[in-house]
Amino acid sequence: MPMIDADGCLLNVSVEGRDGGPTLMLSNSLGSTMQMWEPQMKALTQIFRVIRYDRRGHGKSSVPPGPYSMERFGRDVLAILDDLNIAKTHWCGLSMGGMVGQWLGASAPDRFGKIILANTACHYPDPTNWHNRIKAVKEGGIASVADAVMANWLTADFREREPQITANLKAMMLTTPVEGYIACCEALSTLDNRELLPKIKSPTLVIAGRHDMSTPVAAGELIRSQIPGASMTILDAAHISNIEQPHAFTDAVVGFLTQR
Repeated sequence: MPMIDADGCLLNVSVEGRDGGPTLMLSNSLGSTMQMWEPQMKALTQIFRVIRYDRRGHGKSSVPPGPYSMERFGRDVLAILDDLNIAKTHWCGLSMGGMVGQWLGASAPDRFGKIILANTACHYPDPTNWHNRIKAVKEGGIASVADAVMANWLTADFREREPQITANLKAMMLTTPVEGYIACCEALSTLDNRELLPKIKSPTLVIAGRHDMSTPVAAGELIRSQIPGASMTILDAAHISNIEQPHAFTDAVVGFLTQR
């Protein structure tokens, strides 16, 4: 996996799949690595050249000091595309990846074909929850919030039915460097992409989870309503819908990206 330098930050990148095919870039949620996309990879790599990466402060990427911002995350993505000599790609980002996708769609429209924004938001009117999480992680590490995050990421029914998948996700979260996690939370506490949405001209699909308490259906509907021509799909899942409903999520992504 190449390490790509983005303004002094080494980003861990993976490129897999169909050579010469259309390109699709995947972007993870807060507290996860590119491994979160494993349920989709078999299907996606048959059609696309798939780019995955660990966001700065996560996984095997480096952890430069903050502050971080959506613009900084977006410029990291553009640095990856430039390094790989990719002029244009489709985009699928979940949660924080969807927030970065909003910045990219508005700020670098010529670099993106179709855009998928899954289980995401454009603004947090009240940042209290983020401030509380930052305080908890500073005092007790990521383990202090991990169980609460799992309860938001996956429905209780899924966690009971799939304890190993849940444990794997929790373990992935616990590997996140504390400094990187906090810097990302700080960026989320000031999120406001509302003015960017009408500037997105790419065909856009919004995916929401019916049971998502972190970025509820109403948050997805707000995004859909502000992006010209955007459509929306609701899955029977909580926040990490690509893992809770892997087949439905993959079908939605492939269907949207391959339709003419």
